[in-house]
Amino acid sequence: MFEHLDGAVIPTGFDVPVEPLRRAAHYTGEQGCIAEARSFAALFLEQLRTEWCAAIDPRADGELLLVVSELVTNADRHSNGPYILELEGTDSEVTVSVYDSSVSLPRPFPRDPERVGRHGLEIVCALASEVTAERVPVGKRVRALLTLAH
Repeated sequence: MFEHLDGAVIPTGFDVPVEPLRRAAHYTGEQGCIAEARSFAALFLEQLRTEWCAAIDPRADGELLLVVSELVTNADRHSNGPYILELEGTDSEVTVSVYDSSVSLPRPFPRDPERVGRHGLEIVCALASEVTAERVPVGKRVRALLTLAH
């Protein structure tokens, strides 16, 4: 822990590593799941603010909700079953992971402003500092790492 004296930060000797905040939610794909996932992510951000004292930039707040929307929408559209949203965060970054039953890895399309739809992964890649997709025993996991301060 630290004590703050007149703006100075003094280590008190009680400093221990703290595990990131982790939360997960399971969705069936029924109507309203995407809105529920956004609400879940908004609650997660509030928990980061209170439990981690995270100073989250309002822009980063909106970007995280957009990334959650896009990844959950992709899982909803391209898998034949339920999906899981997992959030892991600290005071500086959040990892969004979505697991679904499809083994087909997402592929970004070339930029095309005239294309209608299929911009989800393109949006996620533009907002996240890192995006990965991999096959896992249940299907696949798509992960995006976002920075909370700009």
